[in-house]
Amino acid sequence: MKEVFRIERVEDPEEKAKITSEVLLDLPDWFGIPESTKAYIDDSRRLPLWAAKKDKEVVGFITLAETSPETGELHCMGVKKAYHRKGIGTQLYLELEKYAKEKYKYLQVKTVEEGHYWEYDQTVAFYKSLGFSKLEVFPTLWDEANPCLIMIKAL
Repeated sequence: MKEVFRIERVEDPEEKAKITSEVLLDLPDWFGIPESTKAYIDDSRRLPLWAAKKDKEVVGFITLAETSPETGELHCMGVKKAYHRKGIGTQLYLELEKYAKEKYKYLQVKTVEEGHYWEYDQTVAFYKSLGFSKLEVFPTLWDEANPCLIMIKAL
């Protein structure tokens, strides 16, 4: 029997922070820098956020930021490790995209350039599967060990 997940928009800032914290702390291979994780949690309070739930358990989330009047940014997304490869990230993204199409011409996402970490190679492949294309790499935006790849998608 296929598992059922529901996606819902969350409005309460403290609930958003709790959801973000719970999911990101389950993903140390992607979110292992405490300062960055704290920033994502803090940012989630003010950004549109969608949560994926199985029954009452939160299993993932996605947030949207604005980088210009024409461009939204997939700011942060996480799905608990035990729920990877079940389509939850795609479901979350599709809800975000539906909302973003009403406001923006483009979406962008920042991640680590391919060829540095297996986990992020998977992330880049996931974004490509959603229709994102590589735009540019900023080799030292974050630091030399983590070159920033910006990917874009026309809406």
